[in-house]
Formats: sequence, structure tokens, C-alpha cells
Amino acid sequence: MKYKRLNEEQIIITLDRLTRFKNTKEKYLRVFFDIIISSLIEPKLKKAELEKLSFQEIKNYAQEIFNASIGEKKNTDFTINQKLMLYENSVFYNDSSVQELLQNEINYIGALKYINENSVVNLKWLKSLKDAGDLKENRRLHCLKYPIEKVLLVEGITEEILLPAFSKYLGYDFYKEGIQVIPAGGKNQVVKMYYKLIEEVKIPIFLLLDKDAEENISQITPRLRNIDKIHLVSCGEFEDLLPKPLIIKTVNSHFENFVTITEQDLADGIPEAKNLENLFKTKGLHEFKKAEFAKLVRSNITSDSDISDEIREITAEISASNKTLDTKICS
Repeated sequence: MKYKRLNEEQIIITLDRLTRFKNTKEKYLRVFFDIIISSLIEPKLKKAELEKLSFQEIKNYAQEIFNASIGEKKNTDFTINQKLMLYENSVFYNDSSVQELLQNEINYIGALKYINENSVVNLKWLKSLKDAGDLKENRRLHCLKYPIEKVLLVEGITEEILLPAFSKYLGYDFYKEGIQVIPAGGKNQVVKMYYKLIEEVKIPIFLLLDKDAEENISQITPRLRNIDKIHLVSCGEFEDLLPKPLIIKTVNSHFENFVTITEQDLADGIPEAKNLENLFKTKGLHEFKKAEFAKLVRSNITSDSDISDEIREITAEISASNKTLDTKICS
């Protein structure tokens, strides 16, 4: 077997991808394939040939290349590997073939030298796994987000950006509580994503849908698990839950040198997203983009009046009855 070693950037990318919240089988096979295809010289294997190998063979190729790239002495401490395996099995439905991928001897201990305070949160969590102690308490103490305990499935990016911010202001920090937000990209995609997730994950899923998604809910309800919950926005879209004073404060603080608006500029009976599109156009501002505006709103959440009653209700529902992780991975 002849191969070239991974460089530091490739090692960090490998660690990152192996610890993301994603279907275990898809995640491990993609990462192991990437390692082999990019580094293995002899035998030279194409993806089609790799797909014919057993999971054990794929794992063995990938871990030898990875471990050689670390350049440390042979590792005999597989504490992190065991914790990762228990965690993946506590969150995802993994069959016996996937266990072969999880029962690896990747030198995580040696690779920790590449993780620092500037690393992404899942890598900081990976580093924390070398220590004994309760994983949930460690997550809360250091805002690590992992281990994930609940999925929040939403329609779009506005919810992805703002719900964690509103919740944190209300004292419920998604990173401390293990909440994974997934924007599906529309109500129809929420249904497809939910169908996929319930085949993959054991943990609760909280679905947040706009008012016009009644038909989509009828598609979800027959397959809704008893650990999952749906919240239908009471009036229109998520943007309609933003208090008008918060919208006005956001616009005026960001565009103070160009424009000042009042509540009269936000017409009643029109969706707030449409109001903002019209406002940006008539006031000569740049094109209204939901993601950019949501980030501006996030930076202007400073008082109780910035949070509507329904957003408070949604936060309370999300925080209720988190699944308890398998105690075997908590020490």
C-alpha cells in the first residue's frame, strides 16, 4: 500500500466532517472515500471500485492514511472513538454494517493538536471528549452545542438566524441545550426532510411552519412520532411575528444616514416581508434580502418588547421535554 499523507488542512476538514450532525453512514463513507481517493497511490482505486469494497476494507484504508498523516506514535487510547460511537448510536439509527465504520482506530488523540479556540464548535466538542465527565454538563458549561438532543426543522433562513437569538435572550441557549436547527427551504421541503429524518434519527424533532402550511401538516401528521411536535405560525410567516417596533429600530439603526421610518411605513394587512420589499424599493435602499435583514434584526434584540408573545410561546415549546441522552455516553 502506497499513499501520500494528508496535510493539516485536510486533517482538520476530516475531523470537522466526521463530527457534524449528519447521517452516520453517509458521513463516514464520504469522508473515508475522500481520504482514499485523494491520497491512495497504490492500489489506485476509483469511487466505483471503492463502492464494491467491504466497510471494513474502506475503514482500514482510510484510518491507516489518516493515522500516518498525524505523525504520532501508535495510539492505544480510543476513548474518543468509543464516545463518538456511543453518541452516533444514541442519535441515529445505525445498522450492523455502520458499526464497522464506527469501530475504528482513528487517532483522534493525536489529532487534537490541530484544534484550538478558533476551531468550529464541533471540533471543540471533539476535543472535550478526551476528558471524563457528564457530556451534557460540559456542553452547557462551554456552549458546545454537542451532543445534539433535538432537531428544530424550519422553513427558511430567517428562522434559522433569529430563533436562536430570541431564545438566547429568553434564557434558552441552543448551544447549551443541544438544539440543531435545519432550514429546509420551504414548506414542501419540510415535509420531505421530516420523512427523511424520522428514518434516521432517534431524537425529537420540532417543526415550525408558516400559516399557509395546513396541507403540508396533513401530510406529516399520519407519520408524526409521539416525541415530535408541530407549531403552525398563527398569522402568516415567521417575519410577521416580529414586533413592528423591532423592525423600525432595525431599519433606522442600520440606515440612519439614509432614511428614517415610522410605523406608518409598514402597512397593516400585508405580510411584513412584502412590506420590507416595498419599503426598500421606495426608499431607494439596496435589495431586500431575508438573510441579511435577519442578521440586522438579531443585532437589535435588546429588550423584552423586541420579542412577541408567539415567539415566547415557540421558545417555551422547543425547550419542553428534551430527550435524555443515553447515560452510557455521559461519563
